[in-house]
Formats: sequence, structure tokens, C-alpha cells
Amino acid sequence: MSNLETPAIRADFPYASHYHKVNGHRLHYIDQGAGTPIVLLHGNPTWSYMYRNMIPYLETSFRCIAVDLIGMGQSDKPDIGYTFAEQADYVIRFIEQMGLRDVILVGHDWGMALGLQYAAKHPDNVKAIAMIEPQALYPCPDWSAFTPAESAELFQTLRDPENGWPFMRDNNVFVEGMPHIIINRPFTPEEHEHYREPFRELESRRPMWVFPNQIPIAGTPNEVVQAVEARNAWFTQSTIPKILFYASPGCTIREPQLAWCRAHLQQLTLVDIGKGFHHLTEENPHGIGQALREWLMQLQLV
Repeated sequence: MSNLETPAIRADFPYASHYHKVNGHRLHYIDQGAGTPIVLLHGNPTWSYMYRNMIPYLETSFRCIAVDLIGMGQSDKPDIGYTFAEQADYVIRFIEQMGLRDVILVGHDWGMALGLQYAAKHPDNVKAIAMIEPQALYPCPDWSAFTPAESAELFQTLRDPENGWPFMRDNNVFVEGMPHIIINRPFTPEEHEHYREPFRELESRRPMWVFPNQIPIAGTPNEVVQAVEARNAWFTQSTIPKILFYASPGCTIREPQLAWCRAHLQQLTLVDIGKGFHHLTEENPHGIGQALREWLMQLQLV
């Protein structure tokens, strides 16, 4: 895939907005195409905008529903904890209340971790799983095994009880750092502004800070460790078709994670998209979109 010609990447977001209330709060989503539903879940610090260049490959044969997590994108930003459990509850209720059946789950980063929580609870309603640089594939035993190793100090700072929140609040580190870690192409100012927009207010950055504190490392936080282990008791036995997109050098997915996937996941297809770090839907959206469509057509999930 790394040798594919890359079409132009559009910066605008031409999709109509829709809203659905969960737990009394509005979740923003876009709804394109018709057919078997594909639920696209973004990660940290992004929103449904990240899928704008992939959806054209899918909407001709599938119904694409890209939802903004609570507290992110154009969804409401209530005064809640934004923990992994809370985020998962909103995603699970959204899928249930929307009446989506036989879903295909596509997730990046924490979006995939949240999607897998749904899949573990509703395996009979999930037809395929597409993972893009997923977070928390399994609990990290200690900081020496943290991936990416070069970011361990940053994440330790973000998890500091006193300094972590002020550091994220005042520096907006994940959003402001995006141009430096999208290594496969220039990242335009217009695109950067789309990612900045949901987090202009200082307090709106809290979900971005909570997520790194939810990564299960060295047994902490215990409730996330338990949730991931319980999920993996199902995930490692599941025969639902799975595809994993990864890049070089990658970020959350490098050789240790690839080795774990090869050893533990059934019905798995691995796709190397070439050069990339973490935001692979910005690095090579056309390659991912094409490969995902071809894989789903081969599975006859239309």
C-alpha cells in the first residue's frame, strides 16, 4: 500500500450534522450512505472530522455513522468524569438507541478500545472489526514496556496528580503537536484549525487529559485493567473478522503489539500502510479507505 498513488486530501468537512441524546446529552454524528452500518469511532484528541477522506470509499455501499465521543468534537461537554467506563457507556447506548444492527466497527486509538467494549457485550451484533492504531489492546505491564517509548515521559507528566491537568489545560499538547507527528504529508493550517475548534475553551480539554490517565499501565487504573482483561477473554476467542492497519514507525502499535495480535487474535488481517505515526487517517486515508472497502466486499458484508 505504501506505493499507491495518493489522491488529494480534502480539508473541508462537507457532511450534515445530526444529534442524538444519550444520558441527557447530545452526541454529534454524521450519517452517510445506506446499507450495512459502519460505526466509525475516533480517538484522542480527534473527532468525526478524521474520517472525512475515508467515508467516500465506503458510503457507496454502506451506511457510515461517525459519532463524536462525549466531550469531544461537536458533542456536548457536560461536567462528568470522562473515564473509560463513562465513555464506553455513551458509545454502547448510542448504538443501542440508534437501533443499529449487524454493525461493522471501525475505530482509531481510544475509539477502538471503546468499540471493543461494545463488541464484547454485543458480539452477535458485530459483523467485523477494523482497528487503526488502537489504544489499550492489552494492559501494559510497566513503563519499560510503554509504547511509544519516546513519549513515556510526556505521559508520566500527564498522569501526575498535581501537574498533569494544568499541563494539558494550558498547552493543549495533543492538538498542538499534531503537525509534528503527521509525518507522511504536510498538515495544513486549515486542517489543524478543524482539530483545534472543539478545544478552544480551557475546560473543554479535560477529556483529552483523562484519556492518558485511563491507559492501563502497571495495574493502574485497576478498573480499566479489569475491563480490558475481561474484554480480551472474549476478544481472543472471537472469530469475528478483524483487520488491523499499522504504520512505520507507528505509535501505539509497534512490533510488541503486532506480535500479540498475531499470537492471540483469530481471523486477523494485517495491513501495513507504510510510513506513518499515529493519525493514520491523516497519513494515508485513501489507502486505508480502499483496503477497508475491498476487505469488507470480500467478506460479503454489503
